[in-house]
Amino acid sequence: MKFGVLVFPGSNCDHDAFYSIEHAAKQPVTFLWHESHDLENCDAIVVPGGFAYGDYLRTGAIAKFASIMQPVKRFAAGGGLVLGICNGFQILCEAGLLPGALLRNAGLKYVCKPVHLRVESSDTPFTHTCQEGEVLEIPIGHMEGNYFCETETLAQLRRDHRVVFRYATLDGKVIAEANPNGSLDNIAGICNEGRNVLGMMPHPDRCSESLLGSADGLKIFQAMAGALAHK
Repeated sequence: MKFGVLVFPGSNCDHDAFYSIEHAAKQPVTFLWHESHDLENCDAIVVPGGFAYGDYLRTGAIAKFASIMQPVKRFAAGGGLVLGICNGFQILCEAGLLPGALLRNAGLKYVCKPVHLRVESSDTPFTHTCQEGEVLEIPIGHMEGNYFCETETLAQLRRDHRVVFRYATLDGKVIAEANPNGSLDNIAGICNEGRNVLGMMPHPDRCSESLLGSADGLKIFQAMAGALAHK
C-alpha cells in the first residue's frame, strides 16, 4: 500500500504528515504536487494543513481548482481513503467532498494548543481501532476552524453518524467550554456519506509520537493502514 500527501504552494504541514506516515506508522508514502494529474497509484490521500495558495480569497477557495484535485475527487468517488487535516479539511469542504464550511474562529484569534476530542463514531476506516466515547488529545492550530453548516445538513450528519469527532473535556463531556473556536455542535471532524473521506481540524500529524506530548494521532494513520490491509 502507499500513501500520498498533497503539496500546494503554502502547505506547511506536508512534511509533518509525511513523517508521521513513514516513520511513525511505518508505511510507504510519496508527495503529490498540486499541478499533477497523477495520484501515482496511491491507496490513500492526505490533504495536509497549511495555507494553500496563501489562503487568498478564503481558505481552500483556490486549492479546490488545483489540477491534483480532479483525480482526488474521482479517487474519493471510487471509495478511496482521503484524509483532510486543518487546511485540508477546509479544502475538502470547498471542493464539495464534504458539506459545510470552516469560518473564522468565534474569538477572531488564531488558536494553537492541545485539545481533547471525543470519538463519536468508530465506524470509519480512520477510527475503527478506537472506541466510541474514547477521548484523544490532539493539537489544533487554526484561524478558521469554526465549522458551520445548514440546519438540514447538521440533522443529516447526526442521523447518519457522520460526526466523527467532537471537542470535549478530558473526561469526555461535550460542553461549550471545551469548544476552542465556536464550531457548530462542537464538531471537530466529519466524514462523507461513503465514510471514506474524513475532514478534521486537529492535527494528528503533530502528535504521532509520545515525544510530542501525545501519540494519539498515530491511531488515525494506523487505522487507515489497517483498513487498507483488509481491503
